[in-house]
Amino acid sequence: MFTSAYAAAAGRTGVVVVLSACASVPAFAQTEPILKSFFEGKRVTAKIDMPGTSAGRDVQADAREAIAYPKYRDSLKRYGTAIHAGDRVTVTFVKVKKDLIEFQLGGGGYGTFGDDTSTSVSMHDAPKTERERELERLVKGEDDRDRRRRFERELDDLRERRDRENRRIAIQRERAEDEKKALVAERRLRGGSRFNLRYDDRVPEGFRPEDLMAALADYVDFGGVSPRAVANDDAPSRVSQDEVPLPGGNVVFPRKGMLRAEAERLYGRPSETSERREGGLSVTTLVFVAGDQQIRADFVDEVLVRYAVTSK
Repeated sequence: MFTSAYAAAAGRTGVVVVLSACASVPAFAQTEPILKSFFEGKRVTAKIDMPGTSAGRDVQADAREAIAYPKYRDSLKRYGTAIHAGDRVTVTFVKVKKDLIEFQLGGGGYGTFGDDTSTSVSMHDAPKTERERELERLVKGEDDRDRRRRFERELDDLRERRDRENRRIAIQRERAEDEKKALVAERRLRGGSRFNLRYDDRVPEGFRPEDLMAALADYVDFGGVSPRAVANDDAPSRVSQDEVPLPGGNVVFPRKGMLRAEAERLYGRPSETSERREGGLSVTTLVFVAGDQQIRADFVDEVLVRYAVTSK
């Protein structure tokens, strides 16, 4: 459930929106801080299943059919369901562009910056040995029949040995790719998703939180609260994008690029710690408990590259 008032806020850069500067600032640049301040960190309930991809689900705000359902079904089938209808999830990011509003839930969907979506594994076949290349040259240049046959037999043995090694590598590569496919699929299911609220021309000028709630009302339950306009708040507070408190406490929301030391300072000692290899990278996963929520964060070289927020 949202509070009935919300703060007028600066974006990530900390620049305060000044209403009197409308003539020189694009409309979407004025709208974004308002939406971010109101929605980010709030809990909503999904009314439809959401696919586990950063492509999310497009909602065409000014079209007769808001969602292209054949494409929606294909997306669920391909990527799996990261957020199920009825799940309560945190709004993690709101981004306003010229003709688009990104409304990200639970991390925004797998495939954002830093997420490895490739299921291929780099394992090269065994190369020819120096002796094999030498024998190929000797066979071509040897006139003596017996010596050439000896060279050919040795060359055949080396080739057969290399073929056996390549068959072993192919089996190992296929097994590793299957494991990586399963890993990517599992991460998609806990990486969140997003709505892309699209307009044919541009996001309407003066777009407000209640307008976004109305546009997504068929797909998201916002708790039935009708927000007041920012301009009517007597004493608005300033909350930056990286300092939105999690529901039920003063713990700030994680962000990509956060250092591990900062995360542990904010959330305390992790309840779980694990490490694994992804390609050539060493990934450390920490699980933090913040109020009634669980934060699963992946770090590479002590830097946060992805996270997901779920209920305990």
